[in-house]
Amino acid sequence: MKLLRILITVGGLILIWESLTALLDLPKFMLPSPLVVAEALYSHAGLIAENALTTLIEILVGLFLGLVFGMVSAVLISAYRPVKQWVFPLLIASQAIPVFAIAPLLVLWLGYGLAPKIVMSLLIIYFPVTVGFLDGLNRTHPAWLNLAALLQQSGRRRRLRNTLNLYRYIKIPFALPSLASGIRVAAAIAPIGAIVGEWVGASSGLGYLMLHANARVQTDLMFASLLVLTVMALLLYYLIDHGLRLALPWLADQTDLHSQQRSL
Repeated sequence: MKLLRILITVGGLILIWESLTALLDLPKFMLPSPLVVAEALYSHAGLIAENALTTLIEILVGLFLGLVFGMVSAVLISAYRPVKQWVFPLLIASQAIPVFAIAPLLVLWLGYGLAPKIVMSLLIIYFPVTVGFLDGLNRTHPAWLNLAALLQQSGRRRRLRNTLNLYRYIKIPFALPSLASGIRVAAAIAPIGAIVGEWVGASSGLGYLMLHANARVQTDLMFASLLVLTVMALLLYYLIDHGLRLALPWLADQTDLHSQQRSL
């Protein structure tokens, strides 16, 4: 049923697109028809695939690093007050700086290779993962914290062990739903950093290909590259969402239960 809805939606969008190009009689360099875009996708399949692989690597590496740094930062901010006092304001301030302002500096410092695009993806992904996980860690039910306080061992040497056990057995498991939400948001916005970095300076990638196609008025190639990027981003999101549902099956059960209650 879900697949049928997706097919109907995609078919409807293509039909609207084709109708607009036919009714408005727009030239191909302004709005190519779906058939023209499909022809460009077929004729430039090798070129698009090569650049799509570069963008995919940037997205996946940036996503992985963003998740790792985000989760570690959230635990440190939650566990240690000095880290929260120094790092959390920097975390908020990093979101006030437009990514377009950072991208040229990263290209200047790191060159035109994969590094600046990976860092751009990391910076965009880092915030939602950190904030989502941190919110979950800080919302641990007080009853569980009271139980942990009763079971803690006394002594200075055992404080670190108590803290590790608290996060391992109580806080982190309790925060997994919030972390899952942050990962879903990160998966949805992960391509933005890579594409912005490629627009500023790159020698390959879908963003680079779209920029050059636009400069050469190859609108059909630009639309074909954009279509591949969209499909790639959607597949990435749904694969991660499916993986999270398998890793956290109780969340899927709760979602299904809420859906059934609403339908009743």
